[in-house]
Amino acid sequence: QVHLVESGGGLVQPGGSLRLSCAASGSDFSINAMGWYRQAPGKQRELVATIASGGSPGYADSVKGRFTISRDNAKNTVYLQMNSLKPEDTAVYYCNARGVTSRREFLEVWGKGNLVTVSS
Repeated sequence: QVHLVESGGGLVQPGGSLRLSCAASGSDFSINAMGWYRQAPGKQRELVATIASGGSPGYADSVKGRFTISRDNAKNTVYLQMNSLKPEDTAVYYCNARGVTSRREFLEVWGKGNLVTVSS
């Protein structure tokens, strides 16, 4: 079994920072890419950032220059450093991992979600 454990959410004031982490555990799973999604109240889930095993990151336009995604392949962990947070960043943030099993089956795994609230 493969699952993701997220941490780092919470309440922060506008302009503040938070760091999310997501660790993948389990065997028989080679991760090719990991990413972060978020879903704000009343809105659909959207992609925030993604990073491949080689380290190339991609970001949504709304977070470029403020968020940084990184990963530690040895620990199967992905991070999201969020700086200069705005109220519109308030959402439940979900970790995502994509890869293949030892039998070359595609597998996508989701975390349970971390609530980030940006408010005074």
